[in-house]
Amino acid sequence: MPTPVSLYDYALPAERIAQSPVEPRDSSRLLALDRKTGKTEHKVFRDIVDELKAGDLLVMNDSKVFKARLRGKRFKKEYEVFLLRPVPHEFVMEGASLWHALVRPGKLVHVGNDIEISGLKPKVVEKKPDGSVVLAFPIPESEVFAFCDQFGEVPVPPYVEKAPEDASKYQTVYAKETGSVAAPTAGFHFTPEIIEKLKGKGVEFQFVTLHVGLGTFRPVKAETLEEHVMHSEYVTISSETAQAINKAKAEGRRVIAVGTTTVRALEGVASTQPPAPSPQLPTNGYSGDVNMFITPGFDFKVIDALITNFHLPKSTLLVLVSAFAGREHVLAAYKEAIEKEYRFYSFGDAMFIR
Repeated sequence: MPTPVSLYDYALPAERIAQSPVEPRDSSRLLALDRKTGKTEHKVFRDIVDELKAGDLLVMNDSKVFKARLRGKRFKKEYEVFLLRPVPHEFVMEGASLWHALVRPGKLVHVGNDIEISGLKPKVVEKKPDGSVVLAFPIPESEVFAFCDQFGEVPVPPYVEKAPEDASKYQTVYAKETGSVAAPTAGFHFTPEIIEKLKGKGVEFQFVTLHVGLGTFRPVKAETLEEHVMHSEYVTISSETAQAINKAKAEGRRVIAVGTTTVRALEGVASTQPPAPSPQLPTNGYSGDVNMFITPGFDFKVIDALITNFHLPKSTLLVLVSAFAGREHVLAAYKEAIEKEYRFYSFGDAMFIR
């Protein structure tokens, strides 16, 4: 039987949507959920130090958000250009690069048109059926990132009314690899002090890179989960990280994902490998696209616990969390969080699902 998307809906009062991060980061609230029993506990995020123990392996997504939203003009008409990701192509001229992008108003741009953005004139070379475009920039990929850093805007989600003036507020403290257009927000709660305390306690840290795209946060528009087409995201898992995770699993130590993007990276790669009890991940690491839609009934091969934020109704992220902890347990915990006035979404509070 098809699974209706409506099963993953809930009502959230607008005032529960966090519009800015708390300071300090680790003072956000933490709802701990036992995924076997559904029991909840209410804590502060810095209590995560007490929740974790020596030997636990925390895996984080070190992707870094770039200022992907640009303002441009064609003749006198103003446009918003939202860069999504570079498009690898063997026929790109040397010193140029192709980018998948959204342009607004999209109906007014056609193949062959260029849009002037702060002196640059990227050209539309393809228009896709979904309305997105491919833009050809006259500068290489690395220079486009630098250009965005100088002239772009922080690409906060539409439910955040105003982007923070300090771009670092929409970035994890351990962000390293530039490429995301949306932050892996579960990591927002970590401070350098919390990380040092956990390391001092014997908690191990490893990193993966998954560049987050807009599709991550969009509600599922199909009527059933089975009809939804998942977007692809580029994942990099080093051989060091893969081997550390396999070793932890072999030794019976917990592997704890920080964020649903980390879950998709680890479980997506593990599920594409030939079936075997061990190793869970290829020992030489992995680089490539992952487009796995994790739904209830999924066999989690890698993660044992999850640190995450509260997610939008009918989103693939809420479905993923429900697959891990059970839909009834998750929606009951969300209802309790709303009643206790937790802050939701990107700048909101956290959950620890164990």
